[in-house]
Amino acid sequence: MSLESLHNWYQQNKRDLPWRNTQDPYFIWLSEVILQQTRVEQGLNYYLKFAETYPTVFDLAAAPQTEILKIWQGLGYYSRARNMHETAKQIVEKHNGVFPNNAVSLKELKGIGDYTAAAIASFAFKEAIAVLDGNVFRVLSRVFQIDTPINTGKGVKEFSLLANEFLDKSQAAIHNQAMMELGAMICKPKNPNCLNCPLQIICKSSKDAAYQNLPVKLKKLKIKQRFLNYIFFEYKNQTLVRQRPSGDIWEALYDLPVIETNTDVNENELIEHLFLNVPELKSTGISIQKSIELKHQLTHQTLFAKFYILNLEFKIAAIQDSKWIQIELLKKFPASRLFEKFQESINLQ
Repeated sequence: MSLESLHNWYQQNKRDLPWRNTQDPYFIWLSEVILQQTRVEQGLNYYLKFAETYPTVFDLAAAPQTEILKIWQGLGYYSRARNMHETAKQIVEKHNGVFPNNAVSLKELKGIGDYTAAAIASFAFKEAIAVLDGNVFRVLSRVFQIDTPINTGKGVKEFSLLANEFLDKSQAAIHNQAMMELGAMICKPKNPNCLNCPLQIICKSSKDAAYQNLPVKLKKLKIKQRFLNYIFFEYKNQTLVRQRPSGDIWEALYDLPVIETNTDVNENELIEHLFLNVPELKSTGISIQKSIELKHQLTHQTLFAKFYILNLEFKIAAIQDSKWIQIELLKKFPASRLFEKFQESINLQ
């Protein structure tokens, strides 16, 4: 009875979202990648833009990475966009543009893990496999009052078994979407609407205030602090721009030459570092001006960023694999939100 109530609740209350009106695995996959660590309200316009710009997996595979990153700009976790591009190319080159029709085969594709594979297999191909995302973890942990940490191997295994036991295998797609929607709309992290929950009759936590502590997560690793000093070299309406290297944050996005220090430094200390990086500047007096100072929080890093403007009397050689471009072209390059804020500070819209 509880599963029937859950499914009926979903059919009556589900949000009208475009990826729910299709069984095309390409659009389902596109939505799942975009909505990872992103709220629906924020991700919807990005989904519509990608679906319009790249209507098939062939279009996405053939697109330049820079173009994809530019459209993605503002969503964060840019490795998702890079992996999405690689996955599209893999589907085209190895599968002739046809998505594998089961979770096991889908997981062999780059960037597709257990959750995304189960979602595509369930929604597009009706495979009887449970989807386990943050919303489902929360619903299951509260309904069955399970305090095993969900970010441990033991927790993932326990909840995966439970999710598949609880799954209505005859209606896997509806069941999975109902569980996800229930977590998003009713069983919220704070102030859940228990009175209107279709699973209230079986929920062990509905009358227990301790439910707000579920699910349990182990504490995250210590947040790393980084001090980034960006130099906006300006010479006759030109500046240096560089593409960020692999193996660090914002891989393949663009920003400015940067001097990273272990601690916060003042302008005089920065100039000393600058002379070490650009010895030719020693031959002339330099005038450096701080434009903006920003604190930017990432999942495991806190960035303390300062942007400095340096007007040059002569054109220096490009540094840190950068290149000279016209300043007005900066806005055409995909960039982090941090670098966007700097551009806004100098009125480069």
